[in-house]
Amino acid sequence: MSHPLIDLLAGGTVVFDGAMGTELYKRNHFVNICFDELSLRDPKVVREVHEASRKAGADVLTTNSFGANRYKLADYLLAERTKEIAAAAARIAREVAGRELLVAGSVGPLGRHASGGALSPHEAVDAFAEAIVALMEGGADFILFETFARSRDLGFAVEAARGLGAPYLPCMAFGDIASSLGGESIDEFFAPCLGAGAGAAAPLMLGFNCSVGPKQMLDNLQDFVPRSTLPVLAMPNAGAPQRINDRMFYMTSPEYFASYAKRFAELGVKAVGGCCGTGPEHIAEAARALKALDRAGAAGVAGVAGAVSLEVVGGAAPVECAPLAQRSAFGRALAEGRWVTSVEIVPPTGWDLAKTVERAKRCAEAGVHAINIPDGPRASARVSPMITSQRIQAEAGIEAVLHVTCRDRNLIGVQSDLLGCAAAGINNLLIITGDPPKLGDYPYATAVFDLDSIGLVRVAQRLNVGLDIGGKPVAPPTRFVLGVGADPTNLDQEREIERFFRKAEAGAEYAITQPVYDPEALIAYIERVRFTGVRIIAGIWPLASYNNALFLNNEVPGVSIPESIMERMRKAGDKESARRVGIETAREILDAVRPYVAGVQVSAPFGNVETALAVLAEE
Repeated sequence: MSHPLIDLLAGGTVVFDGAMGTELYKRNHFVNICFDELSLRDPKVVREVHEASRKAGADVLTTNSFGANRYKLADYLLAERTKEIAAAAARIAREVAGRELLVAGSVGPLGRHASGGALSPHEAVDAFAEAIVALMEGGADFILFETFARSRDLGFAVEAARGLGAPYLPCMAFGDIASSLGGESIDEFFAPCLGAGAGAAAPLMLGFNCSVGPKQMLDNLQDFVPRSTLPVLAMPNAGAPQRINDRMFYMTSPEYFASYAKRFAELGVKAVGGCCGTGPEHIAEAARALKALDRAGAAGVAGVAGAVSLEVVGGAAPVECAPLAQRSAFGRALAEGRWVTSVEIVPPTGWDLAKTVERAKRCAEAGVHAINIPDGPRASARVSPMITSQRIQAEAGIEAVLHVTCRDRNLIGVQSDLLGCAAAGINNLLIITGDPPKLGDYPYATAVFDLDSIGLVRVAQRLNVGLDIGGKPVAPPTRFVLGVGADPTNLDQEREIERFFRKAEAGAEYAITQPVYDPEALIAYIERVRFTGVRIIAGIWPLASYNNALFLNNEVPGVSIPESIMERMRKAGDKESARRVGIETAREILDAVRPYVAGVQVSAPFGNVETALAVLAEE
């Protein structure tokens, strides 16, 4: 088979572009409009996306025509403009591609299933043919059938392409396992393309796109790629989207995406691109990694794990992250496996930090390793935790562990504050999503949540390798010790565990748990996450009274106190007796979990560090 795409494959791994819809959305075109029509109504923005993909290093540009068929366009009263819209999409892509790059004419499912009887086979084939003709006449080099879930629907699309003599590349959308969203195996799904007599009408490649992230797609392709008789294209999503305040965010970093692009190539995948959530930044990292890998292969050089990510191939590239032991004293203790202790002190609601600094000094004198500084716990307004941390480190002679939340800052503000932390010498971070304002004293305050904790860990990790959120170099790189939260008693344990894995994958090095009152729950949790290598620090909150226990159990997110402890606090009696029982209970919990954890963080109830130190007294 002679085709420019086949010729391109002979020169190494081919890079397709990322998601058109994601980029249009970023440019303030919202999902309730017809993205396909933008090729007519706002061709400049479509051209900008293609130009960004070309600059990123894509070899193939995909037209803005995924939904450009008569049935989907009918929802926008645009069915009669199908040919015009598809042809315009192809022309724009061709203008940007020139003759150096290839153009894939994107054709998605019709939106009505001929396989389900909504359309006749003739109607389905005719609708696909209409779009294909317009795309090829507009300048597409081949047709890319994207995100198909059923072989019968794909069969009608393939029939249309074959009838027109159009070269085509079919793509299957995976379900949760190595089968299509329609429940068919890979072989069953591609049967319409590979049946007897396909001959010259066979597809250029076999593709897989959308529905799953890089890891799931790689897992699903392990058995198929080595036995495929045709080259394979992989275009995963940027992981799974996360819902934050009714908005969906994809958190997969470009570096993580590129690491999987390399793994796809090592498996034998011949072309890699991106689907939902991926943009030029993901494609740029993937292109650098793949081209470096191709050069290493051509030179017969055995690759070293991680080497590709450190090679500078045009533009900014990551540098090596400083070893954990060199980033802070707290980090050194973790790296060396020493037992670490910290005390949590909440910043005051006023601006006077004198008492806070004195409490930190008392902890330092007692041999505590660090002071944990929460960031607006329970959505309260307090003096800046960053300033509090800076004062403590400067005046109390003890390191701070600064809590950083996603609630109050947009992405730019987050990066600015992180750079400020580095400038102030605050290197120990505990990154958490944060409590929404409605839980606090100011329920009408606006929650930002541009990121969740997973995304923020990735931002901080990028700074640790000398890259900002836009891929620009940061010199020198930051030296953050990256911690996250963990909730062993979360009611949705499967989601909690899955998120912990993603935090580890993003770069977390230690985790501090929510207050532990059920040692068995923590131990079971640790057994499930131990293999990640993330060091677990147990959160211990000595109860001050029965009322304090009631409040924590009912009003503080992530806290669950067993009835047996509640009963002990109820029977404790006066204030001093209750304090003593709270300390005894905390010590018992600490003794039970100590063999399983790397250290302990003890909260100072109502600012009383003597209570926290009493829990640690026998350490």
